[in-house]
Amino acid sequence: MGTQPTVFDPQPGSPLRGVLLVIVISLFWGLGWTAMKVVLNEMGPWTFRSICLLGGGAGLLLLARAGGASLRVPAEDLKPLAVTALINVTGWHILSAYGVSLLNSGRAAIIAYTMPLWAVLLSRLLLGERVTPRRWGALIVGFAGLSLLVGPEAAALGSAPAGAAFMLAAAACWGAGTVLVKFFPWHMPGTLVMGWQLALGGIPVIIGAFLIEPLPAISSFSGSTLLALAFMLLGPIVLCQWAFFTVVQIFPANVAALSTLSIPVIGVFSGAMILGEALTWSELTALLMVLVSLGLTAFRPRGA
Repeated sequence: MGTQPTVFDPQPGSPLRGVLLVIVISLFWGLGWTAMKVVLNEMGPWTFRSICLLGGGAGLLLLARAGGASLRVPAEDLKPLAVTALINVTGWHILSAYGVSLLNSGRAAIIAYTMPLWAVLLSRLLLGERVTPRRWGALIVGFAGLSLLVGPEAAALGSAPAGAAFMLAAAACWGAGTVLVKFFPWHMPGTLVMGWQLALGGIPVIIGAFLIEPLPAISSFSGSTLLALAFMLLGPIVLCQWAFFTVVQIFPANVAALSTLSIPVIGVFSGAMILGEALTWSELTALLMVLVSLGLTAFRPRGA
């Protein structure tokens, strides 16, 4: 009798662990939008993303190797890896980098986090996940909160349609990538999956950087830019990529996607505190509505 392949455990932790990881992801990815804006003031988007993907992929693979995992990709995972790397990494990173370079960092983050809508719809089509009335309510309340943030910038978005279009396309890529990560059965640990996704998805980006942007000298960047870049590599790229993969395995894809609604709010507040971007009553109201949305997502009636 042949040996069955060992599929990576689809429930790698308790719901409590998932909630803690969501908090970590929200903080680091929220702050990451402000850090990205700092870097893109001095560095081209292709060069920036090349550094992030090359450094992040190498970091995750080193962590996997240090944990005793083999870096070999099982044959069953080659096709899923190529598909998810192209959508979840190449598409998301290039489109969002261009979007952030053309828009206010907080508003770019808000548009990017229309991702849950794409993920909810695709999770229903591909995974057959049931979208409960509570989850629909969470989605509606969350997007109502985000619309308060977009409203004051409607004219600005209209004058910069390319930036908004880039961010919407990036959101669609991220939503599809999130569902596909859940859709495919993986035969290797999450750290290895994300490491190879970043490494493979980064190849077209690195080629594009060499063809489109001149190779910059490190001495041409300010200390604040290099510090923001280091933060991006260690936090939003290495830590959060692994953490989000784990969250998607613990929770249904539509719940994992809804849990990201707090990130743009943190992005707006960090942009206000660090970059001096305007902060109004709409941000505070949006924060409250997003918290209600997250509460609807996390709360389950007794016995459920």
